[in-house]
Formats: sequence, structure tokens, C-alpha cells
Amino acid sequence: MPLGLLSLIAVSVLGTSFLSGVFGMAGGMVLMGVLVAFLPVAAAMIVHGTAQMTSNGWRAFLWRRHIDFRIFRGYCVGLALASVVFIFLGFVPDRALVLIVLGALPFIAMLIPARHVPQATSRFGAEVCGLLNTALQFIAGVSGPLLDVFFVRTNMDRRAVVATKAACQTVSHMAKLVYFSRAAGGGDTLEAMMLAVVITMAVLGTSLSKFVLERMTDHQFRRWTQGLLLVIGAAYLTQGFYVLWSR
Repeated sequence: MPLGLLSLIAVSVLGTSFLSGVFGMAGGMVLMGVLVAFLPVAAAMIVHGTAQMTSNGWRAFLWRRHIDFRIFRGYCVGLALASVVFIFLGFVPDRALVLIVLGALPFIAMLIPARHVPQATSRFGAEVCGLLNTALQFIAGVSGPLLDVFFVRTNMDRRAVVATKAACQTVSHMAKLVYFSRAAGGGDTLEAMMLAVVITMAVLGTSLSKFVLERMTDHQFRRWTQGLLLVIGAAYLTQGFYVLWSR
């Protein structure tokens, strides 16, 4: 892999892991947009899955005392169901679809009436959350904005939200990594050096973010998250439709 591309991916993983570590989302959206611009979709999904699985896994470890394991177990049930369906379908999205779904996610999440979404703490809420979010992982590579809808009306503080979402996202990205590695034929599609750099940058970015989250209030956390996602979503919608129009 060219040194310039490797450096770009390294910086992107570092920055987006830091962003995800602070807000519990958004970083994955930015990283996926960067990766699909330079790599085939299956390869981008594998790199993204490696980075985000590492980033979320390390974040879940750092905040492990705040994880709600009841929600996590229910999420895993929904994940298993979605994985079975997509393995049967063998679906691999193209670049335009990935970008359009990435861009639409924050707006869809914002427009869904909160009363129509079971919260992660409610009966079967975690299972539905796992099912829908894992399906989106296989379609767009990310699901953070939708995942947040299942937590927005809970009484969990920002540490519990970030920790529990990190644990859930870790297993989702693991499933995505396995799914797209299988779709790519199981070959050595990516260089070991690049994956090592991705893992290192993900851990570093996540570790640095802990100091910022500790100093942020719950109000700041929720206010900045929504605005950031809408800006990113608008950029990806524009890019996705441009790719579609250019065909």
C-alpha cells in the first residue's frame, strides 16, 4: 500500500476514534466515508470493522464499570438474528448506497418520533436495537445515529451510554468484519502492516478521548452530538447522490 494512503488512513483512524470516544458515535461515519473513497467497499468494511471493533472494544474496557450488561445481552440476541438473515442473503452494498444510507441515518433518527422507538432499557428494546443496528452495519458499515435513538430517553448518564453503546458496537463491528471477510473470499485482501497501524491508532485515539469525556457535562454531550451528526449526514448525502448521478 502507498505510504500516503497508509498515512491518511492512520490519521483518519486516530481522529475518528477520538471523536467516537467523546460522543459515542460520529467517528465511525467519518471514517467510513474516508475509506469508501479510496478502497473497494468490502475492503473498506474490513478496515472499518477492524478500527471500530478495536476502538469500541477498548472504550468498553475503559468504561467497563458503567456497562449495562442486561442491555448488552439483549442486543446480542438481535445481532444473531440479523446475522443469520444477511448470511443467507449474501448482500454486499455498492459505494453510492453506503454513502446515501450514511447520510440519511442522522435525519431518519431525528425524524422518528421518540414514542415509537422502544428504549434499550424497555422490554425487548435491546433485542430490537441489536436487530436493526446490525442490519445497518451490513448495509452502511455504521449504525451510531440509530443506536442513539434507543438510548436518548433513558435515564442513563453519559458514561453508561458511552460504555454500553461501545460494548454493543464492538460485537456489531466484529460481526461485520467476519461477514465482509467471508464476502471477500477469505483471502489476504489487506496488508498486515495496515491493520496493525489501524489497531494502534484506534487504541490511542480512544485513550485520549477519555480525558475529554470526563470533563464534558451531560448537556454538552447531547447538544453537540446531534448537531455534529446532521452536518456529517448532509455531506454524505450530497456525495452519495453525486456518485449515483455520475454513473
